[in-house]
Amino acid sequence: MSSAAAPETDAGSSTDRPVGEIVDRLQDAAQGPRVSLRDMVESFGESSFIPALMVPALLVVSPLSGIPLFSTFCGLLIAFISAQMLISRRHLWLPDFLMKRNFDGSKARDGLGKLRGLGDWLDRHARSRLRLMTAGPMRKLLQAVCLLCGLAMPFLELVPFSSSILGLTVLCFATALLVRDGLFATIGCVTLAAAVVVPLMITGVI
Repeated sequence: MSSAAAPETDAGSSTDRPVGEIVDRLQDAAQGPRVSLRDMVESFGESSFIPALMVPALLVVSPLSGIPLFSTFCGLLIAFISAQMLISRRHLWLPDFLMKRNFDGSKARDGLGKLRGLGDWLDRHARSRLRLMTAGPMRKLLQAVCLLCGLAMPFLELVPFSSSILGLTVLCFATALLVRDGLFATIGCVTLAAAVVVPLMITGVI
């Protein structure tokens, strides 16, 4: 079991490159021969819930999502974090069965290296706008959708690209919450629609 003091604030939004900084810290945490989800999540110490939510979202968007069951564990991590954001917990709690999962450090570094471009793009384009989309009830709605995305990932483990698209949706919503950018909340809705349609197309339903 893991507990870290982490009130839901926008602590990460004070920097000019909040997403890039998260990628940097993840790479720093992945320097050993083996790296665990605990190493990555706890590298943020007492940061807000939002950067913690971005960790599994970034990981499942990376090539690491090809590791068997990796998307499942990231999805459960997203669900646990989102649920605690919804009920406004002041301390982040994550179960040991998730946090102790580990994988090859070199693969982690390679996968995270490929996320740098995405992180830089998000940092260049995200800014405070359309704040109504990330305030009040809308904020809770975005958190609830992140929870549903996380819960869906274990069921879509064998459907190509589906977990990565859901991870991208969570990443867009987390970025929107972090910098109060309603446009990214809208983009997240578009990727969510894609996350619904793509599995149906792959399985031949449509």
